[in-house]
Amino acid sequence: MNNTDQNVILVTGGTGKTGRRIARNLQNMGRPTRVGSRASTPAFDWNNPANWKDCLDNVEAAYISYAPDLAMPGASDTIQAFVDLAVTKGVKRLVVLSGRGEEEAQTCEQIIINSGLEWTVVRASWFFQNFSEGAFIDMVLAGQITVPAGNTLEPFVDVDDISDVATVALAQDGHNGQIYEVTGPRLMSFTDIAADLSAAIGRDITYHDVPHDAFVNEVKESGAPRDVVWMLDYLFATVLDGRNSSLTDGVQRALGRKPRDFRDYAIEVAKTGVWRVAA
Repeated sequence: MNNTDQNVILVTGGTGKTGRRIARNLQNMGRPTRVGSRASTPAFDWNNPANWKDCLDNVEAAYISYAPDLAMPGASDTIQAFVDLAVTKGVKRLVVLSGRGEEEAQTCEQIIINSGLEWTVVRASWFFQNFSEGAFIDMVLAGQITVPAGNTLEPFVDVDDISDVATVALAQDGHNGQIYEVTGPRLMSFTDIAADLSAAIGRDITYHDVPHDAFVNEVKESGAPRDVVWMLDYLFATVLDGRNSSLTDGVQRALGRKPRDFRDYAIEVAKTGVWRVAA
Protein backbone atom coordinates (compact mmCIF):
# COMPACT_ATOMS: atom_id res chain seq x y z
CA MET A 1 0.00 0.00 0.00
CA ASN A 2 1.18 3.52 -0.81
CA ASN A 3 1.18 5.46 2.46
CA THR A 4 -0.10 8.55 0.62
CA ASP A 5 -3.38 6.75 -0.16
CA GLN A 6 -6.54 8.33 1.21
CA ASN A 7 -9.28 6.61 3.21
CA VAL A 8 -6.84 4.11 4.67
CA ILE A 9 -7.99 1.47 7.14
CA LEU A 10 -5.44 0.95 9.92
CA VAL A 11 -5.32 -2.54 11.41
CA THR A 12 -3.45 -2.53 14.72
CA GLY A 13 -2.16 -5.90 15.77
CA GLY A 14 -1.95 -6.45 12.04
CA THR A 15 0.15 -9.60 12.28
CA GLY A 16 -1.89 -11.16 15.09
CA LYS A 17 -4.65 -13.76 14.96
CA THR A 18 -7.46 -11.38 14.06
CA GLY A 19 -5.41 -8.56 12.56
CA ARG A 20 -3.75 -10.49 9.77
CA ARG A 21 -7.07 -11.99 8.73
CA ILE A 22 -8.77 -8.61 8.73
CA ALA A 23 -5.93 -7.04 6.72
CA ARG A 24 -6.18 -9.86 4.18
CA ASN A 25 -9.94 -9.46 3.94
CA LEU A 26 -9.66 -5.71 3.38
CA GLN A 27 -6.90 -6.09 0.80
CA ASN A 28 -9.00 -8.67 -1.06
CA MET A 29 -11.78 -6.08 -1.10
CA GLY A 30 -9.43 -3.57 -2.65
CA ARG A 31 -9.45 -1.28 0.38
CA PRO A 32 -6.29 0.72 1.16
CA THR A 33 -4.98 -1.05 4.26
CA ARG A 34 -2.18 -0.20 6.67
CA VAL A 35 -0.91 -3.12 8.74
CA GLY A 36 -0.01 -1.83 12.17
CA SER A 37 2.86 -3.83 13.65
CA ARG A 38 6.37 -3.30 14.97
CA ALA A 39 7.78 -4.63 11.70
CA SER A 40 5.68 -2.44 9.39
CA THR A 41 6.50 0.95 7.90
CA PRO A 42 5.53 3.13 9.63
CA ALA A 43 5.95 0.91 12.68
CA PHE A 44 3.13 0.62 15.18
CA ASP A 45 3.72 -0.24 18.83
CA TRP A 46 1.21 0.25 21.64
CA ASN A 47 4.16 1.00 23.94
CA ASN A 48 5.52 3.76 21.71
CA PRO A 49 2.94 6.54 21.26
CA ALA A 50 5.44 8.65 19.35
CA ASN A 51 4.90 6.51 16.23
CA TRP A 52 1.08 6.57 16.28
CA LYS A 53 0.81 9.89 14.45
CA ASP A 54 2.39 8.61 11.23
CA CYS A 55 0.32 5.42 11.41
CA LEU A 56 -2.88 7.49 11.55
CA ASP A 57 -2.07 9.65 8.52
CA ASN A 58 -4.98 9.57 6.01
CA VAL A 59 -6.76 6.94 8.11
CA GLU A 60 -10.53 6.75 7.76
CA ALA A 61 -11.15 3.75 10.04
CA ALA A 62 -9.04 1.92 12.60
CA TYR A 63 -9.21 -1.54 14.11
CA ILE A 64 -8.09 -1.54 17.73
CA SER A 65 -6.61 -4.81 18.93
CA TYR A 66 -4.70 -4.13 22.13
CA ALA A 67 -2.10 -6.66 23.23
CA PRO A 68 -2.10 -8.59 25.39
CA ASP A 69 -5.61 -7.68 26.58
CA LEU A 70 -7.74 -4.61 27.33
CA ALA A 71 -7.96 -5.83 30.93
CA MET A 72 -4.22 -5.25 31.35
CA PRO A 73 -3.36 -2.54 33.92
CA GLY A 74 -2.78 0.74 32.12
CA ALA A 75 -4.68 -0.28 28.98
CA SER A 76 -7.40 2.33 29.44
CA ASP A 77 -4.85 5.17 29.55
CA THR A 78 -3.27 3.90 26.34
CA ILE A 79 -6.62 3.53 24.60
CA GLN A 80 -7.66 7.03 25.69
CA ALA A 81 -4.46 8.51 24.27
CA PHE A 82 -4.87 6.63 20.99
CA VAL A 83 -8.52 7.63 20.60
CA ASP A 84 -7.73 11.28 21.38
CA LEU A 85 -5.09 11.26 18.65
CA ALA A 86 -7.43 9.49 16.23
CA VAL A 87 -10.01 12.23 16.73
CA THR A 88 -7.36 14.90 16.13
CA LYS A 89 -6.17 13.13 12.97
CA GLY A 90 -9.67 13.03 11.49
CA VAL A 91 -10.40 9.31 11.82
CA LYS A 92 -14.10 8.66 11.30
CA ARG A 93 -14.65 5.10 12.51
CA LEU A 94 -13.25 2.84 15.24
CA VAL A 95 -13.78 -0.91 15.65
CA VAL A 96 -12.44 -2.47 18.84
CA LEU A 97 -11.83 -6.10 19.75
CA SER A 98 -12.95 -6.40 23.36
CA GLY A 99 -13.17 -9.15 25.94
CA ARG A 100 -16.51 -10.73 26.72
CA GLY A 101 -17.18 -10.67 30.44
CA GLU A 102 -14.18 -8.45 31.17
CA GLU A 103 -15.16 -5.45 33.28
CA GLU A 104 -11.86 -3.68 32.62
CA ALA A 105 -12.25 -4.14 28.88
CA GLN A 106 -15.70 -2.59 29.03
CA THR A 107 -14.07 0.51 30.56
CA CYS A 108 -11.98 0.78 27.40
CA GLU A 109 -15.09 0.29 25.28
CA GLN A 110 -16.64 3.35 26.90
CA ILE A 111 -13.68 5.47 25.82
CA ILE A 112 -14.39 4.51 22.21
CA ILE A 113 -18.16 4.83 22.57
CA ASN A 114 -17.74 8.35 23.99
CA SER A 115 -15.23 9.42 21.34
CA GLY A 116 -17.76 11.11 19.08
CA LEU A 117 -16.65 8.88 16.20
CA GLU A 118 -18.53 6.03 14.58
CA TRP A 119 -17.86 2.92 16.63
CA THR A 120 -18.42 -0.82 16.76
CA VAL A 121 -17.49 -3.17 19.59
CA VAL A 122 -16.69 -6.82 18.88
CA ARG A 123 -16.62 -8.84 22.12
CA ALA A 124 -15.10 -12.29 22.15
CA SER A 125 -13.57 -14.68 24.63
CA TRP A 126 -11.84 -18.00 23.96
CA PHE A 127 -10.68 -18.61 20.37
CA PHE A 128 -10.66 -21.93 18.49
CA GLN A 129 -7.24 -20.95 17.20
CA ASN A 130 -5.69 -21.04 20.68
CA PHE A 131 -5.35 -24.75 19.97
CA SER A 132 -3.63 -24.38 16.59
CA GLU A 133 -1.87 -21.00 16.62
CA GLY A 134 -1.69 -20.03 20.27
CA ALA A 135 -0.96 -21.04 23.82
CA PHE A 136 -2.38 -24.57 23.67
CA ILE A 137 -0.88 -25.99 20.49
CA ASP A 138 1.98 -27.69 22.33
CA MET A 139 -0.53 -29.35 24.64
CA VAL A 140 -2.44 -30.71 21.65
CA LEU A 141 0.80 -32.02 20.17
CA ALA A 142 1.61 -33.68 23.51
CA GLY A 143 -1.87 -35.24 23.64
CA GLN A 144 -2.81 -33.64 26.97
CA ILE A 145 -4.60 -30.35 27.53
CA THR A 146 -3.69 -29.45 31.11
CA VAL A 147 -5.46 -26.28 32.23
CA PRO A 148 -7.37 -25.15 35.35
CA ALA A 149 -10.79 -25.01 33.71
CA GLY A 150 -12.90 -27.55 35.61
CA ASN A 151 -16.09 -28.33 33.74
CA THR A 152 -16.92 -24.73 32.88
CA LEU A 153 -18.82 -24.34 29.63
CA GLU A 154 -17.52 -21.75 27.16
CA PRO A 155 -18.85 -20.75 23.71
CA PHE A 156 -15.48 -20.96 21.94
CA VAL A 157 -15.46 -18.86 18.76
CA ASP A 158 -13.60 -19.03 15.45
CA VAL A 159 -11.12 -16.22 14.82
CA ASP A 160 -12.26 -16.21 11.19
CA ASP A 161 -15.77 -15.30 12.36
CA ILE A 162 -14.43 -12.55 14.62
CA SER A 163 -12.34 -11.18 11.76
CA ASP A 164 -15.23 -11.26 9.30
CA VAL A 165 -17.40 -9.29 11.73
CA ALA A 166 -14.66 -6.70 12.27
CA THR A 167 -14.04 -6.45 8.53
CA VAL A 168 -17.61 -5.53 7.66
CA ALA A 169 -17.76 -3.09 10.57
CA LEU A 170 -14.63 -1.36 9.26
CA ALA A 171 -15.47 -1.37 5.56
CA GLN A 172 -19.25 -1.11 5.41
CA ASP A 173 -21.93 1.19 6.78
CA GLY A 174 -24.70 -0.11 8.98
CA HIS A 175 -22.68 -1.24 12.00
CA ASN A 176 -22.29 2.05 13.83
CA GLY A 177 -23.26 1.85 17.49
CA GLN A 178 -23.39 -1.95 17.53
CA ILE A 179 -21.96 -4.21 20.23
CA TYR A 180 -21.47 -7.61 18.69
CA GLU A 181 -20.88 -10.35 21.24
CA VAL A 182 -19.59 -13.21 19.15
CA THR A 183 -19.67 -16.88 20.11
CA GLY A 184 -19.55 -20.23 18.45
CA PRO A 185 -22.78 -22.21 18.01
CA ARG A 186 -22.49 -24.36 21.16
CA LEU A 187 -21.24 -24.32 24.73
CA MET A 188 -18.22 -26.57 25.22
CA SER A 189 -16.08 -27.75 28.11
CA PHE A 190 -12.41 -28.54 27.65
CA THR A 191 -13.47 -32.20 27.77
CA ASP A 192 -15.64 -31.53 24.71
CA ILE A 193 -12.75 -29.73 23.02
CA ALA A 194 -10.46 -32.71 23.63
CA ALA A 195 -13.05 -35.13 22.23
CA ASP A 196 -13.49 -33.12 19.02
CA LEU A 197 -9.73 -32.78 18.59
CA SER A 198 -9.28 -36.53 19.12
CA ALA A 199 -11.84 -37.33 16.43
CA ALA A 200 -10.36 -34.85 13.95
CA ILE A 201 -6.71 -35.72 14.50
CA GLY A 202 -7.14 -39.46 14.84
CA ARG A 203 -5.26 -39.85 18.10
CA ASP A 204 -6.25 -39.53 21.73
CA ILE A 205 -6.24 -36.00 23.15
CA THR A 206 -7.18 -35.86 26.83
CA TYR A 207 -8.10 -33.03 29.18
CA HIS A 208 -6.68 -32.82 32.69
CA ASP A 209 -7.92 -30.23 35.16
CA VAL A 210 -4.98 -28.86 37.18
CA PRO A 211 -4.67 -26.38 40.07
CA HIS A 212 -4.50 -22.77 38.92
CA ASP A 213 -1.21 -21.88 40.63
CA ALA A 214 0.51 -24.98 39.29
CA PHE A 215 -0.64 -24.11 35.78
CA VAL A 216 0.64 -20.52 35.99
CA ASN A 217 3.99 -21.67 37.37
CA GLU A 218 4.36 -24.16 34.55
CA VAL A 219 3.61 -21.46 31.96
CA LYS A 220 6.26 -19.25 33.59
CA GLU A 221 8.83 -22.05 33.60
CA SER A 222 8.15 -22.74 29.93
CA GLY A 223 9.68 -19.38 29.12
CA ALA A 224 6.45 -17.77 27.92
CA PRO A 225 6.53 -13.98 27.65
CA ARG A 226 5.35 -12.11 30.74
CA ASP A 227 2.29 -10.71 28.97
CA VAL A 228 1.22 -14.21 27.93
CA VAL A 229 1.64 -15.44 31.51
CA TRP A 230 -0.41 -12.51 32.78
CA MET A 231 -3.16 -13.02 30.23
CA LEU A 232 -3.56 -16.75 30.90
CA ASP A 233 -3.49 -16.15 34.65
CA TYR A 234 -6.19 -13.49 34.30
CA LEU A 235 -8.40 -15.44 31.91
CA PHE A 236 -8.42 -18.65 33.93
CA ALA A 237 -8.69 -16.92 37.32
CA THR A 238 -11.28 -14.32 36.39
CA VAL A 239 -13.13 -14.88 33.13
CA LEU A 240 -13.51 -18.66 32.97
CA ASP A 241 -15.94 -18.84 35.87
CA GLY A 242 -19.17 -19.45 33.98
CA ARG A 243 -19.96 -15.78 33.36
CA ASN A 244 -19.76 -16.37 29.60
CA SER A 245 -21.66 -19.67 29.57
CA SER A 246 -24.31 -18.46 27.17
CA LEU A 247 -24.60 -18.21 23.40
CA THR A 248 -25.11 -14.93 21.56
CA ASP A 249 -26.16 -13.92 18.06
CA GLY A 250 -23.39 -11.43 17.24
CA VAL A 251 -22.09 -13.34 14.22
CA GLN A 252 -25.60 -13.81 12.85
CA ARG A 253 -26.52 -10.14 13.30
CA ALA A 254 -23.33 -8.83 11.71
CA LEU A 255 -22.92 -11.35 8.89
CA GLY A 256 -26.32 -12.92 8.31
CA ARG A 257 -24.93 -16.43 8.76
CA LYS A 258 -24.27 -18.93 11.53
CA PRO A 259 -20.88 -19.10 13.27
CA ARG A 260 -18.57 -22.00 12.49
CA ASP A 261 -18.57 -25.01 14.78
CA PHE A 262 -15.42 -26.18 16.57
CA ARG A 263 -15.76 -29.63 15.04
CA ASP A 264 -15.53 -28.22 11.51
CA TYR A 265 -12.55 -26.07 12.49
CA ALA A 266 -10.74 -29.09 13.97
CA ILE A 267 -11.31 -31.21 10.86
CA GLU A 268 -10.03 -28.45 8.58
CA VAL A 269 -6.95 -27.70 10.67
CA ALA A 270 -6.11 -31.39 11.06
CA LYS A 271 -5.80 -31.62 7.26
CA THR A 272 -3.00 -29.02 7.32
CA GLY A 273 -0.79 -31.31 9.41
CA VAL A 274 -0.15 -28.70 12.09
CA TRP A 275 -1.05 -31.26 14.77
CA ARG A 276 0.89 -34.11 13.17
CA VAL A 277 3.42 -35.74 15.49
CA ALA A 278 6.53 -37.44 14.11
CA ALA A 279 6.43 -41.19 14.50
